[in-house]
Amino acid sequence: MRLTVVGSYAKALVMTVDRLPEAGETLLGREYRETYGGKGSDMAVQAARLGADVVYVGAVGDDAHGAEFRALMAAEGVDDSRVTVDPTAPTGVGFIVKDTAGRNLIVVDKGANDRLLPEVLDRSADALRGADVVLAQLEIPLGSALHALAAAREAGVTTVLNPAPAVDLRGADLSAVDVLTPNEHEARVALGLSPGDPAPVEELARRLLALGPRSVVVTRGEDGALVADPAGATPVATAAVDVVDSNGAGDSFNAALAVALGEGRDLRDAAAFAGVVAALCCEHWETVPSYRTRAEVEDFLATTRATTKERA
Repeated sequence: MRLTVVGSYAKALVMTVDRLPEAGETLLGREYRETYGGKGSDMAVQAARLGADVVYVGAVGDDAHGAEFRALMAAEGVDDSRVTVDPTAPTGVGFIVKDTAGRNLIVVDKGANDRLLPEVLDRSADALRGADVVLAQLEIPLGSALHALAAAREAGVTTVLNPAPAVDLRGADLSAVDVLTPNEHEARVALGLSPGDPAPVEELARRLLALGPRSVVVTRGEDGALVADPAGATPVATAAVDVVDSNGAGDSFNAALAVALGEGRDLRDAAAFAGVVAALCCEHWETVPSYRTRAEVEDFLATTRATTKERA
């Protein structure tokens, strides 16, 4: 299947701590390392490892981090011919602090990602209109993401918007979005609610549908996902794994969902497949190093089916 990812890249600067710091607190960390980051980049790599023919549309700076990104795309077999190299902005950078329980804090300077404007995206109209699925997220300007999805939707392409990082989507035109994929926190922010609002996930999904997307998939970590459309809502379970690091699981889920949709699965089955892929990446540290190949995912599914039959 042909997937076009419209998104971001950011060099990830990572450090490990025993616990996450409180506001105003200084902790000593260890194991500093630099790795690949950015939601668009993560999604492109995961989708390529699942067998998709991926085109990446994005922007980087004319610097060492940007060159490293281009090398990553080449190594993963992703078409990076639509990447804009901006000489006036740095490549995006993300600072990531992880604790030994697998939780994390992340701060991102978007850099050149903010230069991915509608007029830049129009240069890649053929990649948007010629895909089976176009997947976008919000480490690029919201208007740019929606512009790309509208161009794709006009050509009959399936569109997926992962509204992360979380933004208020009230007032945004989501009519070009086939599938909106927030987690529970992002769902509340998208609706203008406080993070602690007690509304159940089914209510969040119903209210998100009222904003205009054709369907909604709310991801819920180890609790799986809720798939909703105007006909109703269905919970979807995920795989049980030993979580080492949850960073990048949402990107893994979205990539796998897009791939499954492009292969013709219905939304519920696509979400179930995506849940397994995302769960498997949590068994290892970091994002790109943790992403599994299609063969690894299929082996896990085959083993799970065999175990289930033995127990029956």
